[in-house]
Amino acid sequence: MNVLSLFDGMSCGMLALERVGIHANNYYASEIDKWAIQVSERNYPDIWRIGDALTVNPAKLPTIDLLIGGSPCQGFSFAGGKLNFNDPRSALFFEYARVLKSLRELNPDIRFLLENVRMKKEYQDVISDCLGVQPVKINSALVSAQNRPRIYWTNIPFSEIKDKGVMLKDILQNNVDDKYYLSKRLINGFNRKYKRYVNSGSKSGFGKKLTPNDISGKSFCLTARYFKMGVTDPYVYDVKGIRKLTPVECERLQTVPDNYTLGVSNTQRYKMLGNGWTIDVIAHIFKGLK
Repeated sequence: MNVLSLFDGMSCGMLALERVGIHANNYYASEIDKWAIQVSERNYPDIWRIGDALTVNPAKLPTIDLLIGGSPCQGFSFAGGKLNFNDPRSALFFEYARVLKSLRELNPDIRFLLENVRMKKEYQDVISDCLGVQPVKINSALVSAQNRPRIYWTNIPFSEIKDKGVMLKDILQNNVDDKYYLSKRLINGFNRKYKRYVNSGSKSGFGKKLTPNDISGKSFCLTARYFKMGVTDPYVYDVKGIRKLTPVECERLQTVPDNYTLGVSNTQRYKMLGNGWTIDVIAHIFKGLK
């Protein structure tokens, strides 16, 4: 099998293929973020790295059996302002469409997968028309401790995903370093009775109704900006105080192996995990390739 991964990030596609026992003879990774590439290289030194998606020429590659990708989503997301295709990042979807069209001419039987965030139906319909399939909505909460609704366009047949019942408490580490706990300055407005910030008075983005995760339930969705801790980002309240999730805990939210993202700063680890895929969701879809 020859695989082409656009916007490859830290090579979540390779992780998912390995998880279901599918061997990629050649895995071509298109990515420009140097930190994500560094993590990918540490874990998969033998995959082919082909640079920017804008320069990918399918005619120069061997026959591709599987095209995968999650084009940048900031211009589609409700959190990102819903700028749709006017945002140059979300316009990169058309590079995915361009490459898929060329690959289909070379291999009509090619399988493909595109992932993105929830968006207005008008944007969703544009993507569906370009790809020729209707999307499937899957919440990562079925296989992980995180609420993460996403949309998947694919021509890979797959069965319904069963709920594994994983909760936040199941993925938390013991003896977490004090550096992950919020300072007294940030929690001066924390109301212990209601377990929320009433008014922190800080410039950190904290404000009213900022509610810690219930560890007996699911985490909020992990974002690429988790290093800045926004209002809807996941954090937990325990006997020592209120803290951020560690990078390893965020890896577990995404069903990524512990310490897969080692070797770069925590800021970069949080960013690439927030941008990445929930591996067990992708692996379930890839089972259909078998």
